[in-house]
Amino acid sequence: MSALTWAVTAVVADRAGRVLLCRRSGGAPRWGLPGGRLRHDESPADAVVRAIRAETGWLVELVDLVGLYRVTDPTAPVPPAGRCGPLPDVLVHVFRARPAGGAPAAEAARGCHPEWHPVEKLPGPLTPTTRAALTDALDGRSGVL
Repeated sequence: MSALTWAVTAVVADRAGRVLLCRRSGGAPRWGLPGGRLRHDESPADAVVRAIRAETGWLVELVDLVGLYRVTDPTAPVPPAGRCGPLPDVLVHVFRARPAGGAPAAEAARGCHPEWHPVEKLPGPLTPTTRAALTDALDGRSGVL
């Protein structure tokens, strides 16, 4: 059985209807939602606020939970019930959030190039989880599994 990684991210939308995305500098350049890994001593809600500030410099206020998204290798065989799939096996808590201020409170981390994008002009390519979570969040869905 592989290890399960718990991650957190958020669809952060401002009053103008733009969403905050990070262009990842490692590997193939892709756009993704800001976030990070869940630490053993924190809740998903605390983790996403911490991770977004560390990655982008922005302080955010959480609105609600969009859903939980499982990221696996799509070519891997389906594991038996109760077992995790082959690496990578990541469970991502995706929240809906808004900026808590008018400007970043700190510098963005190396490896993340945060930018605000109008929903109708999203950059590409997006990570698959980002695409799914943005669709659900912008359609007003909550509690997606």
